[in-house]
Amino acid sequence: MSDRRRAQWSWALYDWANSAFATTVMAGFFPVFFKSYWTTGMTATESTVRLGSANAIASLLVVVLAPVLGIVADRSGRKKRLLLTLAMLGALMSAGLYLVAAGQWLLAAALYVFGVLGFAGGNVTYDALLLDVAGNDELERVSALGFALGYLGGGLLFAVNVMMVVHPEWFGLADKAAAVRVAFAMVGLWWAVFSLPVALYVREAPRKTATSGADGMRVAWREALTTWRLLRSLRMAFLFLLAYWCYIDGVDTIVRMAVDYGLSLGFAADHLLGALLLTQVVGFPAALAFGRIGDRIGAKRAIWLALAVYAVVVFWASRMAATWEFYGLATAIGLVQGGVQAMSRALFARLIPAEHAGRLFGLYNMMGKFAAVIGPLLVGWVGLLSGSSRVGILSVLLLFVAGGWLLAQVDVARGAREASGDVSG
Repeated sequence: MSDRRRAQWSWALYDWANSAFATTVMAGFFPVFFKSYWTTGMTATESTVRLGSANAIASLLVVVLAPVLGIVADRSGRKKRLLLTLAMLGALMSAGLYLVAAGQWLLAAALYVFGVLGFAGGNVTYDALLLDVAGNDELERVSALGFALGYLGGGLLFAVNVMMVVHPEWFGLADKAAAVRVAFAMVGLWWAVFSLPVALYVREAPRKTATSGADGMRVAWREALTTWRLLRSLRMAFLFLLAYWCYIDGVDTIVRMAVDYGLSLGFAADHLLGALLLTQVVGFPAALAFGRIGDRIGAKRAIWLALAVYAVVVFWASRMAATWEFYGLATAIGLVQGGVQAMSRALFARLIPAEHAGRLFGLYNMMGKFAAVIGPLLVGWVGLLSGSSRVGILSVLLLFVAGGWLLAQVDVARGAREASGDVSG
């Protein structure tokens, strides 16, 4: 294997590493455990509001820090080091959930918030490293490879964790609660171990002038406004981020609130976790397929295709009544979830200059997480005020419609010229 291919696979394996947190913790067991173990005695809507608030606070922290992290990564020339630092933060927070006792919802929420910060903050530099390992003609394929390995790796560990919870006695565990707590610790270990290939084999392009981490952080706060001005000069990249802000809100909200929504409708937790596992199984080949689709029809059209499926999913979810429908929705989401994320990352990479990838991907992640401040709160509060979880989930449809319309205004060819410094035509 050539050094270039080894670097690409090592970069993609980080998605394998941190996706365990996204599946087992964020989408899977944390919502279930939060409702049944850490917020016992509360109504379903009360626990949903607390879960939505924890997600919103975590996203708000990323909103504040992501641009600064991106600037530090650019100026210091240490994107990889920053990525590994944030990965270790997330891994430690996930493992720390093992120690949280029943009823301690506030401590659980705090560890979760900082775990999400490690996960989402690390993705700022991880996304920026795409331009260090892939050429312009490889962006869709390599980006899709990362998400595909994320589905496979996250799905494999999640399958083991689900088996632990369904049959704790097979693993020498006392009960389901003990199995969930061990699963949180396993995520931390998995995340840390599979981050090692990035440390060993990914090489980022050296900067001619690099600043120390401390100096970079001080300068970063001063340069945050300059970065926004840079983005405004890249008009198509800016317009794309507005579209991304809307539709990725819907995507992240569905990921984070799907299990809670199913529990609110009275579905059994085992079925909901099984449906999430199905999403991971479908997501692995589907993400690879989306990489090829993006090569053929372009990332923009591929994103449109995914958004159309999401609109159908939301409408169906607001009306579903049987457990089999949740499995059907899980399959549909698995077909497009990795694709919309991979194509969004690849499309944005085409619209920005490589030398400013860190800071601009900081804004990219900031916009996504700022949207996620709104989405979970929208579902929680609309459901609470209307008295119906179905109305709450239906409100997400507006985000996909708005994102699709804004995406239609993005001229990819013009954006590529702007990224290369050619503003003519």
